[in-house]
Amino acid sequence: MAETVRISVLLPLPLAGAFDYLDSGLGLAPGDYVEVPLGGRQVIGVVWDGAPEGKTPTARLKPVTARLDAPPMPEVTRRFVAWVAGYVLAPPGAVLKMAMSVPEALRPAPLKTLYRRGGPLPARMTTERQALLDALIDDLPRSVRDLSALAYVGEGVVRGLIEGGTLLGVEVAAHDPYPMPDLSLAGPILSPAQMAAAGELMEAVGQGFRPILLEGVTGSGKTEVYFEAMARALENPQAQVLVLLPEIALTAQWLQRFADRFGVEPVLWHSGLTDGERRRAWRAAADGQARVVVGARSALFLPFPALALIVVDEEHDAAFKQEEGVIYQGRDMAVVRAQQGAIPVVLASATPALETVSNVRRGRYAHVHLPERHGEAVLPEVTAIDLRRTGLPRGGFLAQPLRDALLATVAAGEQALMFLNRRGYAPLTLCRTCGHRMECPQCSAWLVEHRGAGRLQCHHCGYATRLPSACPECEAEGQFAACGPGVERIAEEVAALAPDLRVTVLSSDLMASPKEFAAVIDDITQHRVDCIIGTQMVTKGYHFPKLTLVGVVDADLGLAGGDLRAAERTYQQLSQVAGRAGREALRGRVLMQTYMPEHPVMAALISGDRDAFIEAELQAREDHGMPPFGRLAGLIVSGEEADAVTRHARKLSQTAPVGIGVSVLGPVPAPLALLRGRHRWRLLVKAARDIDLQRMLRDWIARAGTDRKVRVQIDIDPYGFM
Repeated sequence: MAETVRISVLLPLPLAGAFDYLDSGLGLAPGDYVEVPLGGRQVIGVVWDGAPEGKTPTARLKPVTARLDAPPMPEVTRRFVAWVAGYVLAPPGAVLKMAMSVPEALRPAPLKTLYRRGGPLPARMTTERQALLDALIDDLPRSVRDLSALAYVGEGVVRGLIEGGTLLGVEVAAHDPYPMPDLSLAGPILSPAQMAAAGELMEAVGQGFRPILLEGVTGSGKTEVYFEAMARALENPQAQVLVLLPEIALTAQWLQRFADRFGVEPVLWHSGLTDGERRRAWRAAADGQARVVVGARSALFLPFPALALIVVDEEHDAAFKQEEGVIYQGRDMAVVRAQQGAIPVVLASATPALETVSNVRRGRYAHVHLPERHGEAVLPEVTAIDLRRTGLPRGGFLAQPLRDALLATVAAGEQALMFLNRRGYAPLTLCRTCGHRMECPQCSAWLVEHRGAGRLQCHHCGYATRLPSACPECEAEGQFAACGPGVERIAEEVAALAPDLRVTVLSSDLMASPKEFAAVIDDITQHRVDCIIGTQMVTKGYHFPKLTLVGVVDADLGLAGGDLRAAERTYQQLSQVAGRAGREALRGRVLMQTYMPEHPVMAALISGDRDAFIEAELQAREDHGMPPFGRLAGLIVSGEEADAVTRHARKLSQTAPVGIGVSVLGPVPAPLALLRGRHRWRLLVKAARDIDLQRMLRDWIARAGTDRKVRVQIDIDPYGFM
């Protein structure tokens, strides 16, 4: 009789920990995917490390139903899941769910039927049948469509041979293997500076854990440099490489560069994939067949068996911060994943995050620098348009100097970009008669007008409605006014300047798919567009050869509010968008409309003295004990009943930790006090670096107790404060 062994199984559910089950002769080991009973249903989990809990008597334990035929979850992935759960104070099962995001991939792969010769010749031979049989000299199985195309015959001919038994069916996996990168292809010719940088990255491959900041001005060729490190890693036939991009669905140019360098496309991982594509990509990563995966932050949790290098491109980008569900910083977790796997991680940026800069200065990260643009290109000249002196035309949002520069640029056969990080037509719609503002019924937010689509929309929950004919407050008809500009309104103003101007708007809500976005990028690259009107999505490393003018419509936009990182984020964003200008031989220039040209961010951009800005920002952070010199954690208390949320937030305040090096701010209603129908309060914990923040938070939450009507989310190292 097989020995019955108690084992620990972690389930992808937001539960406190692993459950005990019985291994009745299956010989299970940590990492095995198993099916187990739970409350009357079958659930897939992972045999977990460590001793079983042991509290439940063996006689009451249920046996594992089955072991699934899938590669076991690697030990490094299990350690990573446990580490992330402990750091962000999330249930381990909730983190495991991110690593098991495609349960279908754990089942047998779907099959398809292909056909090849193998049966008797048909009783009646026709010219077309003979042509098909003559073409099948390689004996490779093919689909009906491929066989038809191979011999230039109709599919009916093929099916007739199948029915007659001349062609036999072969069951094969529905998905073909991903093509392998071709390392024999020559990369682009690198400059001496690029070669030196590439050499440092290549040297790190295979030498254990080493975080490296690859810093280079916009247009310096950072991508081509880290491609060389990727090629070095892939020389090992088992090695896998992961590249994280902030918005994977929008990176058509990056994917083309990769294809040019390695002859194939990488394996993609992002939320825009179909279920079948996600299944195929997840299984290929788990099997080790996916050699290069390019994905959004969630790709970190794919169960790579042989990861040899991680690259985080645009490492400063706020899109790497996950704000929903399990809250984590993708860039920081990439460094942790590299440490867990003893591999190098490259953080690439023209404007690295202050946390990264601080780690370089402390000697924790290596630093590789590309201070100049590649080839003949030089950095653009940046000039401020002081709107206090220049003013704006009546009803317009582009000052006359920017209008003149735009028209002159297009007349010279070049391209211009007008940047405004605000989607839609107008951010606010109000009634001229009574002042009523159109607000979201589910969020504390104004509805944004999208005139092209004919709707008002909330950018937080997605609620949308048409603009009513009469004001809901005073019933006045035809009195709604659009206040402030969005990119659609700027496009309208640009089109009015010169009706023959070829204008396109780049905004996430106007792009139906990555394919559509790629087509627009191609139009811009091929100079079928004169003027681009874009939001932050145009700052993501695009290369437009004819683009020489960047106009920033509202350079002050990101500086409003009390956000800790407002100045840093604004500097990064404006630097990145400025970097789109003059990336080849044509000289570029940047005009920034601002009411605060003396602000440190504007002064640094105009003078090009980035180091002075960083020094001032770091000194201000250090003076106030803010990251990277101190630690922050946010507590978000939410629920559908406002009174219950308020009570629990105050209870948290009353039980808050006190002591040297710790202070708790709040509770206060969140700036978005209502979000998706849930009322919200916030508290902010500020602690010295030597405080065990996670332990303190766990003890605090336990003291305050729970309320089933209220949810408390913990945000370690918060980036947003809404």
